[in-house]
Amino acid sequence: MVTKFYQHLLALVFAINEINENPKILPNVTLGYHIYDSYYDVRMTYRTILDLLFNFHRLVPNYKYDTQKYTIAVIGGLGSDISSRMSDMLDLYRIPQLAYGSFASQEGDRTESPPFYRMVPNEAQQCKGIVQLLLHFGWTWVGLFAVNDNSGEHFVQQLESLFSQKGICLAFSERLPSQIRLDTWSHVNYLTANTYLQFSDSKVRSFIIYGESRTIITLHILMLLGDASYKKNISLRKVWIMTAQVDFALSGIQRTWDFQFFHGALFFSMQSNNLRGFQTFLHKIKPGLTQGDGFLKDFWEQAFDCSFLDLQGPMEGNDVCTGEQSLDSLPGPVFEMPMTGHSYSIYNAVYAVAHALNTMYTSRFDNRALMDGKGLHVQNLQPWQLHPFLQRVLFNNSAGERVCFKDREMEAGFDIMNLVTFPNKSFVRVTVGRVNSNAPEGQELIINEDRIVWQTNFNQIAPISVCNNYCLPGFLKKKKEGEKFCCYGCAPCPEGEISDQKDMDDCKKCPDNQYPNKDQDGCIPKVLSFLSFDGLLGTSLSSAAVSFSIITVLVLGIFIKHKDTPIVKANNQDISYTLLISLLFCFLCSLLFLGYPGKVTCFLQQSTFGFIFSVAVSCILAKTITVVVAFMATKPGSSIRKWVGKKLANSILLSCSLVQAVISMVWLGTSPPFPDFDFQSLPREIVAECNKGSVIMFYMVLGYMGFLSIITLIVAFFARKLPDSFNEAKFITFSMLIFCSVWVSFVPTYLGTKGKYMVAVEIFSILTSSAGLLACVFMPKCYIIVLRPELNKREQMIRTAP
Repeated sequence: MVTKFYQHLLALVFAINEINENPKILPNVTLGYHIYDSYYDVRMTYRTILDLLFNFHRLVPNYKYDTQKYTIAVIGGLGSDISSRMSDMLDLYRIPQLAYGSFASQEGDRTESPPFYRMVPNEAQQCKGIVQLLLHFGWTWVGLFAVNDNSGEHFVQQLESLFSQKGICLAFSERLPSQIRLDTWSHVNYLTANTYLQFSDSKVRSFIIYGESRTIITLHILMLLGDASYKKNISLRKVWIMTAQVDFALSGIQRTWDFQFFHGALFFSMQSNNLRGFQTFLHKIKPGLTQGDGFLKDFWEQAFDCSFLDLQGPMEGNDVCTGEQSLDSLPGPVFEMPMTGHSYSIYNAVYAVAHALNTMYTSRFDNRALMDGKGLHVQNLQPWQLHPFLQRVLFNNSAGERVCFKDREMEAGFDIMNLVTFPNKSFVRVTVGRVNSNAPEGQELIINEDRIVWQTNFNQIAPISVCNNYCLPGFLKKKKEGEKFCCYGCAPCPEGEISDQKDMDDCKKCPDNQYPNKDQDGCIPKVLSFLSFDGLLGTSLSSAAVSFSIITVLVLGIFIKHKDTPIVKANNQDISYTLLISLLFCFLCSLLFLGYPGKVTCFLQQSTFGFIFSVAVSCILAKTITVVVAFMATKPGSSIRKWVGKKLANSILLSCSLVQAVISMVWLGTSPPFPDFDFQSLPREIVAECNKGSVIMFYMVLGYMGFLSIITLIVAFFARKLPDSFNEAKFITFSMLIFCSVWVSFVPTYLGTKGKYMVAVEIFSILTSSAGLLACVFMPKCYIIVLRPELNKREQMIRTAP
């Protein structure tokens, strides 16, 4: 007899006594009960079920005797195997069965008129609670001991499925027999070696154990056979996570054992409450005062290790049972005074049956068949008639807790208890948390770590149970070949990415406006960057633009002042003025590229630059063609004399400039440039820039300007040796070589730079090419006009001509 489970019987008796004394429940009806022991044996279970359903002495199924007991419902059993065997028999007669043990649902349970009810939550809730508990403490490398039966196999499969979803791994999964048979010694040796071996892995600090009431005893025996001094080996002590079916119960010679090895264990328990009057009821249990209890004598002798006087038999060496011993003096492994979760479930099961009967009694359900004027006739009641009322039962028990079924399972949660052991072989259970499946998502688990007492070797700190140390922020997990996914290495994040938490599977990029810090575990805001007037580079370029603009104005002033001199008149005065004005605007338009990009500046930048440069190059082309035509017109009988004059030059200037104007207007009308931010080019800067809108149109503007430049270079190159004192083709050739060289090198340089330096490259190209044109075309003339005025005479020019 397992003395600890005697409380289950007392809880049933206590509940029935309360109901029989309560006039509000089943008036004029007295509930009775029969209690049977399964002896953990399947054949005895079938035997006792037949005895319960039919006769004390003669067992003939389906044959009723006058002494038949009126069985309305059956409560039991504790284990899944016994409960399923009971169900096999009770299902034939549709007798309600209320199981108070926690185990997995079977597919065959849910029939149209089921006889099976669970007084505890489904085991799936317990599995989810275990996963949440492991995640709360960060335990991802755990061991599992499970009883070797169908229930244990179902539990392992369900748990492994949840583990794979939540990133938890099983270091091992070991099966334990429900009880050890010493006749198969080779098998015992195999189990002992395997069980003891699992404790050698120092990385596994938390073990899950799933089984029944005798599983702890089995594990004790296997550990004892593996190493008789295992209790003294502190390195073997772990954190045990136990399911609701596991209990700490000892009997017989096991009474000398203690549970120091399981000190600090966390185990799930059916939720229970203190019931008023239950402790008083327990204190009244005495062998001489309690009548009709066939288990009390055996319980008392085993619990207190004594014997009652038997005048007809020999006296043994045990102490004499006086009957005055107190139950609260017994250690926890033998008997517990506080109501356990299983006893609480039995108490609720009795009340559930009583309330279902009471509802049937007060309802209109076939009253004529069940009742007469004196009350309820139990003899006329069939057990299957109780099912509709039992499924809809709803009441508050004496502790104020609501009791009802949902899909024939009790709507409740699990308490999380902490086992605190003492040297005198006693222990206490301390409630440290709760699992409630009806709570909002993420709040199902409530745990109070401050109340948990850990094993002494953990120094009162929650241990770490992982396959390897965490990957710090700045690193990512790297899978190790041939090992489970919980065992991994760490690798630095790729350049430009970060991980800001431990154990990241993948690194991530910072937002566009941020960049990774040095350790790659956080992001830093980027700095806004643009080519401003205040910076050294911006100041230098703007100063150069202004300086060249002033020089251009001076040159224009010189030409206007000396407009009547031969050297000014010789090369189309209007074209020269237009060229100088366009160069002035070329220098000034570079200032549009400086400063913070706005809508107006972005709209004007590229189109203004392209058009003004096209005008300047068109002027150069017009001057060059004018020189060529003028030379050819001097030949006798030339038919092109009519083209000599301002009309040809103006036509070239207008037509070439008009083409660029059309390209620019199409660009601005379809996809104009606009202010934008470049987050990608520079790792630590946000570049404020002008988005070109249409890149194709931008390169069309540059391409057309390059086309004009090449044509001008070719014409000037062939005209450079014409015999004319006023021939400036050689200077134009040199200027166009500079111009083309600048813009040919501009394209790769522009594409190879990023950020504000792209703008600087374009401004530099504008200033350099414009300065080249100004210097090569006008500086020689300014030299003669200002420094050598004696050469600026018609006679001198004609005399020097070949």
